[in-house]
Amino acid sequence: MNTDRQTTSTLTRTSRSRLWGRGVRNVFRFHGWRVDRALHNVAYFAFYDTYVPVFVRVGGALARYFGGSRIVHAMYDLVYSRYHAKVITPAEYTKILTLNHDVNLGPDDGKQIIPFEYANNIIMEEPQYIAVMDCPCRMSRKNPCQPVNVCMGIGRHYAELWMDVGEKYHVRQVTQEEALQLLNDARSRGCITAAWFKVATGARTGVICSCCSCCCGGLEGMRIARKLTGGAPLTNVAPSGYRVVIDEDVCVECGQCSEICKFGAMRRDAAGVRSYDFAECLGCGLCVEHCQAGGLRLEIDSDKSLPLDLDLAREILSRGEPAGTNARTADN
Repeated sequence: MNTDRQTTSTLTRTSRSRLWGRGVRNVFRFHGWRVDRALHNVAYFAFYDTYVPVFVRVGGALARYFGGSRIVHAMYDLVYSRYHAKVITPAEYTKILTLNHDVNLGPDDGKQIIPFEYANNIIMEEPQYIAVMDCPCRMSRKNPCQPVNVCMGIGRHYAELWMDVGEKYHVRQVTQEEALQLLNDARSRGCITAAWFKVATGARTGVICSCCSCCCGGLEGMRIARKLTGGAPLTNVAPSGYRVVIDEDVCVECGQCSEICKFGAMRRDAAGVRSYDFAECLGCGLCVEHCQAGGLRLEIDSDKSLPLDLDLAREILSRGEPAGTNARTADN
């Protein structure tokens, strides 16, 4: 009996200490006097499984019933300028997951890579420190895609906080090699890869998700935004910066590209004739990877923002500093 009480007491103390663990303390230290953002930051990840689905449901209801309202459009604009994603390809995330030094670039004031007004820094401190936990979007679905343990926090800023507050999401620390394999495996199942940014969580990259079109709340939010008619078109998901080039001489008309495409960019009509819509394409690269004949490739799309390629980002955002040095401090 005493042993049971001691065990319960120990577990309680451990749980309380994790709620004020090093990761949580670092969040408050990072945000400084903006205690509101620090609380938002911690609460967002601690109650991930509630926050995301509620956010999507409320947003969906507003769009459904008041989609033509300027006020609702302004509300979406306010949120999406502060909470958004950039689609990335294996070339980009491989560079991120093989980093052996800190990256501190931005803000991207020119919106050349991350085309949003806020939360547009590319900052990763101690990028070898990586945590993975359950995806809140998948957890909120009745029959979620498997596996659910796919959300990835890269760098101490995110990963250490997740290790403090993510126990109920089966949080675990992984190596860079394991993280790379997780993303590659997800893509083999048809998931796109996206880097997420949010003002309240540090206005920086570091959260990388393997998003499926059926479960992902972020992609659902993108579709919801298209229903808004009270202002200019809005999105919370920026394209990778690539478009697909089709080699008609190599194509064997297998149909795999249109089957794997999540955005209706690669389609086939009733007669089986393929069409490609540049505007709808997010440049995720899935069709290229799944093409049986190797008849597809990616190229830079000059009509869209540039790829989140670390080498390119250093050239654009480092303001003349050598590659690998810190261009801006986290406080700027």
